[in-house]
Amino acid sequence: MTVTTPVDTAALDELLGADQVLRDPASLERYSHDDAEWAEFSRPLAVVRARSTDDVVAAVRWAAAAGVRVVPRGAGTGLSGGANAVADSIVLSLELMNAVLEVNTDERYAVTQPGVINDALRATVAEHGLWYPPDPASSAISTIGGNVATNAGGICCVKYGVTRDYVLGLTVVLADGSVVQLGRKTAKGVAGYDLTALMVGSEGTLGIVTSVTVKLLPLAGRDERAVIGYFPSLSAAGDAVAAISRAGIIPAALEIVDRTCLRAVDEWMHLGLPSEVDTLLLARIDERGAAGDEIADHVARVFGDAGGTDVERATDPEEIDRLFQARRLAYPALERLGPVLTEDICVPRSAVPEMLRRIQATAAANDVTIANIAHAGDGNLHPLIIAPEDDPAAKDRAKTAFDRIVADCLALGGTVTGEHGVGLLKLPGLRQELGERVIAMHRSVKDALDPAGTLNPGKAF
Repeated sequence: MTVTTPVDTAALDELLGADQVLRDPASLERYSHDDAEWAEFSRPLAVVRARSTDDVVAAVRWAAAAGVRVVPRGAGTGLSGGANAVADSIVLSLELMNAVLEVNTDERYAVTQPGVINDALRATVAEHGLWYPPDPASSAISTIGGNVATNAGGICCVKYGVTRDYVLGLTVVLADGSVVQLGRKTAKGVAGYDLTALMVGSEGTLGIVTSVTVKLLPLAGRDERAVIGYFPSLSAAGDAVAAISRAGIIPAALEIVDRTCLRAVDEWMHLGLPSEVDTLLLARIDERGAAGDEIADHVARVFGDAGGTDVERATDPEEIDRLFQARRLAYPALERLGPVLTEDICVPRSAVPEMLRRIQATAAANDVTIANIAHAGDGNLHPLIIAPEDDPAAKDRAKTAFDRIVADCLALGGTVTGEHGVGLLKLPGLRQELGERVIAMHRSVKDALDPAGTLNPGKAF
């Protein structure tokens, strides 16, 4: 952790109110990093908790005039260091901007502030018979603003897409404190450059989002059922994933949970999960009626042909939710075992079996424990590297394994992040993936919108 240069932040109290500016050591420590403690971070000069767009404008203008950097932050659930404070910075928290401002049932959109929790937005629009599809595994704790910052994906993205596919418009505070409205509220719109899409996934480096207009779908019209298969190995489950892709099947979800994750979740939450299996593969199909049953039968056959045992169908909503809860709880369950270094690679679906084999080989070669969960249907794998507390040598081996996994991912035609963002942890891999000319294009965009480097410097590219 680096130490920042003393700067008088007293003016922030007058601009926003003393109750919105935190300087006590406990708060500075708590807000200095997101869940990626493996990445570098500094203690911020202050934490500003904005309640409105005007508050964000005031904080950004003060920072620009004072030569201080601004690190935007949502709930702090990120796993790549995108919200980690840097030297001579303030952390600008948007967690108090947590209202759903509008739900339009005729045009099927909602306008929400960035601090709204993903599940809270879903619950609100469900009252109007509407559905917001993006569902990161952290949906109970992550914010819409954070989802926009990293272009978060989730469990149902294999069929329904990621955050960017549902963002119609944004209110954005730029680095000079000006406010712009991007996007539209119409069903179609192609005027001008797509600056809305540019902002989604930019991790707060180009502007600070203070409201989001999201597209919604009807809540009705889906009939959920699940297919569950237990596999003798991680690679066998990967073979089933590749076979489903080859068959042209697009499930609503297709998730891998390995034995390390299953045991960690069950020891924590006592869900009655099977302890003797190696790998669980979960498919969700939501087509209605006979069409859905036919797809589920096809998936079950593919599971069996790939070596799956005890393949079964589930239609009871509580049973389906219980199994998918195991997937959602995997990361916090593993955190109880020690610090977790989380990967977020994405490879072509046909390369999933080979990538899983390489991950296991990397674990053995570096003498580290790597648990595996995956949005396998779209090739988005999350190897979770666990290092014991107070074991520097194990942490070094974990970092070596992390770099090896990224290199193998790129060698198989993959990308270094599918939904967690680049932040700080993925910067070396991103440079290798994009190349210097494309990185220069990123810098040109950054320089045009933030020439002084005020907003979240050193992140995302």
